[in-house]
Amino acid sequence: MSSNILLRLRNVEKVFGDTVALAPTSLEIAAGSFVAIVGPSGCGKSTLFNVIAGLLQPEQGEVELDGRLINGATGHVGYMLQKDLLVPWRTVEDNITMAARLTRRVTNDDRLEARRVAHQYGLGEFLRHYPSALSGGMRQRVAFMRTLVTHQPLLLLDEPFGALDAQTRLEMQQWLLQVWRETGRTVLFITHDVDESIFLSDRILVMSPRPGRVVADISNPLGRPRTFDSLTDPHFVEVKSQIMRLLHGGDQ
Repeated sequence: MSSNILLRLRNVEKVFGDTVALAPTSLEIAAGSFVAIVGPSGCGKSTLFNVIAGLLQPEQGEVELDGRLINGATGHVGYMLQKDLLVPWRTVEDNITMAARLTRRVTNDDRLEARRVAHQYGLGEFLRHYPSALSGGMRQRVAFMRTLVTHQPLLLLDEPFGALDAQTRLEMQQWLLQVWRETGRTVLFITHDVDESIFLSDRILVMSPRPGRVVADISNPLGRPRTFDSLTDPHFVEVKSQIMRLLHGGDQ
């Protein structure tokens, strides 16, 4: 096995009753990469994430993380959903330390780390605030920081910016790329927004309608760092056209 492969799936399949939600799927994700997953609603993207996270046991196949089999085992990845799921009666600091709070007593080191990441990523002055006092983008930052401090090498981000307005979404995309560059984490990112998938990622996996399967694995030709000018780059337009044809059945 290549030492650069952090996540490997071998013929992973998930069935609910008579419905095949995820057809046998194999893929490899390199350590430190940013991989986006796009596909129509109901195609099995979130099911795939739940299998990787150990929340669902596949009917067949293997999920391997850093050379270890993790089928049905939780606690090996960081997982952020579209809804921020912040606890409304907890402060920003307490929400960032929530993962530790759910499994053990929160330590002074946990609190110091929460303060460090909050200051590092622009929310230091809001540590004592409650979620109701935060904007949508700020709430998503807190939710992401809560995921980040789990110290897991693989982060699963399921439509984290889907509920944000267009301007805030662009700002959050730039912020996420900054955090990714600084931390070196491996990111799997689900989105329905084709532009977002290209702007953020190294690779784009395109999934088919149910039963979900990967129908294309596209290497992103855009250079880094990405700026808003990247949205008009000819390579961007070319990749977007390819993905749109796939999503609408033209190249399957």
